[in-house]
Amino acid sequence: METKRVYEALFLVDSALAASQWDHVMGIIHKILDRAEARVISVRKWDERKLAYEIAGKSRGTYILAYFECGSSKIRPLERDVQLSEEILRVLVVRTDRMTQADMEKPTPAMVVHVDSDAAVQPAAEAVEEAPVQETVE
Repeated sequence: METKRVYEALFLVDSALAASQWDHVMGIIHKILDRAEARVISVRKWDERKLAYEIAGKSRGTYILAYFECGSSKIRPLERDVQLSEEILRVLVVRTDRMTQADMEKPTPAMVVHVDSDAAVQPAAEAVEEAPVQETVE
C-alpha cells in the first residue's frame, strides 16, 4: 500500500472564465483531484493577478489553492490531466507534510481584500515593524 502525503496545489485559470463560470472551474478541479484519488482537505480562491507574461493569450489569471492527500504516484497523472485541460492554464504541486491544519486555514489574499481596508493594511504594517533591522558594515 502506498503512503499518502499531503500536497498543496496552485491552479491557474483564466480570470474571465473563473468570474463567469466559477462552479464549472471548481468542478473541473474536483474532477482532476478525484481522478488522482485524492482526499480533498480544502479548495478555495487564492487571488486574481496580472500575469508576468501571457499564457494562452491571457494576461490575467485567477489562482485556486487546494490542499489534498494522495499517493505520490498520482501526482504525475494529476499534472498530465491539467496539461490536457483546456480550462486550467497551469498547476504547481508541492508536498506539504509539515503544514498544520491551522496553516492551511490561513486567509488567502482574496479573503483579505474583502475585509475592511484598514484591517487589510494593518497586518502588513506589523510585519514591517517586526522585521529585524540589518546593519551594513563598511
